[in-house]
Amino acid sequence: MKTGATSSRTLLENSDTMTAVQFLKNKLRGDRYIWLVVLGLSLFSILAVYSSTIALSFQEANGNTEYFVLKHIGIMLFGVVMMYLAHLIPYRFYSRISQILLWLSIPLLIYTLFFGVEINDASRWITIPVVNLTFQTSDLARFALIMYTARLLSRKQELVHSFKEAFVPVMLPVGLVCALIFPDNLSTASILFVTCLLLMFIGRVHFKYIAVTALSGLLLVASIIALSYLMPDVGRFATWQSRLESFTGGGDVPDQVVVAKTSIAMGGVLGQGPGNSTQVHHFPLAYADYIYALIIEEYGLLGGVVILLLFLILMYRCIRIVVYAPSSFGALLAIGLGLSLTIQALINMGVATSLLPVTGLTLPFISMGGTSLWFTSLSFGIILSVSREIELLKLQEQGELPEDETIHEGIE
Repeated sequence: MKTGATSSRTLLENSDTMTAVQFLKNKLRGDRYIWLVVLGLSLFSILAVYSSTIALSFQEANGNTEYFVLKHIGIMLFGVVMMYLAHLIPYRFYSRISQILLWLSIPLLIYTLFFGVEINDASRWITIPVVNLTFQTSDLARFALIMYTARLLSRKQELVHSFKEAFVPVMLPVGLVCALIFPDNLSTASILFVTCLLLMFIGRVHFKYIAVTALSGLLLVASIIALSYLMPDVGRFATWQSRLESFTGGGDVPDQVVVAKTSIAMGGVLGQGPGNSTQVHHFPLAYADYIYALIIEEYGLLGGVVILLLFLILMYRCIRIVVYAPSSFGALLAIGLGLSLTIQALINMGVATSLLPVTGLTLPFISMGGTSLWFTSLSFGIILSVSREIELLKLQEQGELPEDETIHEGIE
């Protein structure tokens, strides 16, 4: 009797486990690997932010070492909720949403350019009065422009090789938004410009138009750098000049670069262990721009490789979504947002390891949270929305589509 009761209890427990797993599968539809990437990045983020804000807590929170990490967790949890809700919305609705967000972001960028809050000699932020958060308008603009570019490219596939009918209409908003961003945030403008060009290449725009535009962009950046030597007191010219000179060995190396190299060297293969960083107190922004160096110090080369692999897995899964996406808009939407996150992450890692000049870009979903983390969460959610529809279509073909699930057809 005892053996029978034990067997029944085991079966019941196994049944409960299977029910819980099935419940999660039903609620968290979409690419499972991307959900795991989100989980992995979240864990690294919480641990790294806790380690990197200890010194800051004594400066601004009366020694309360949990203050900033709890605030970060709160922002992250809200971001995960946004991600979950975004993945439930059929991705086709984001075509219309992108129009609203783009035309909202342009006046916000203009306002920021002239009246934005200046931090570290750059006017990139505006303050949200109710919640007292600083909001970087370029994050909204980048998010909106990538979605809008995907919309235009998908709607012009039959005319995609035409310069007048396809290239010019797509390039105009790209040029306008990037031009409004670059005076105070050259790195973000450059990355956004490159991402849109890659998206246009994937969207089958004629290569010669893309090549000429890319060359023009390089010439423009080179001209700006040359101009910075003639007028070093104008705008951000002096900052760009000093960063380039320090990277090429022609100027003083910034303190954070030296500390980052020391931090990475001390990390070794396995690292010093969580919370055992000795260089964290010397980092000006250990919780933002250089959090990757801190992760390597505490978790070693192994931890740094894991972070790199998580973003590469994200990119690979986005490519898989492109292959199976039910429409060109879904494919371009997923790959565009995936490229944006991955390129930013790779550049942040390159800066932290001194492979690239200082840019001021954060590590997506890992650096201490703000509104940028929310836009990253929305990007993940929209990518998952596309993969969710792929999954639902597959279930429909197999005759296994749940009654409470619907597939929305309509104009994108």
